[in-house]
Amino acid sequence: MAKEAKTLDDLFHDTLKDIYYAEKKILTTLPKMAKAAQSEELRAAFEKHEAETEEQIGRLEQVFAAIDKKPQAKTCDAIVGITEEGAEIMKEYKGSPALDASLLAAAQAVEHYEISRYGTLIAWAEELGLEDAVSLLEETLEEEKATDEALTEIAKSAINQQAEAA
Repeated sequence: MAKEAKTLDDLFHDTLKDIYYAEKKILTTLPKMAKAAQSEELRAAFEKHEAETEEQIGRLEQVFAAIDKKPQAKTCDAIVGITEEGAEIMKEYKGSPALDASLLAAAQAVEHYEISRYGTLIAWAEELGLEDAVSLLEETLEEEKATDEALTEIAKSAINQQAEAA
């Protein structure tokens, strides 16, 4: 018996489960990063993004509803690797002047992964004619880009200089 060919619909659904897992994992990681941050500005950025991530999870649940699927997470090896690396860096640089720079780097790795995933999901949703999903995913993509830009500004304005000066 031949295996049924996978479609773009299947790929969209699988990737949606992947990013749903990733967002939930990020939601548990952000408070740890905020607690570890030495800079108040960085701590506040992590806390703001935690609140946004809760909303993003809600939007993903709306996308699942739009395609008549139950919200379900599928282990995302990429985000597991990125968050494990971030945890390792937090341990290695704990108490050092470079800690916040390392936290920023880990956070931006997460953001870049999310930006990539959301961009792909939007393209597929457009192809599949899922207009409701497109608008929900675009809203999240814009937040992810804004977070990445904010983290870059924090790094440039203070964190990287503090790490180098010490």
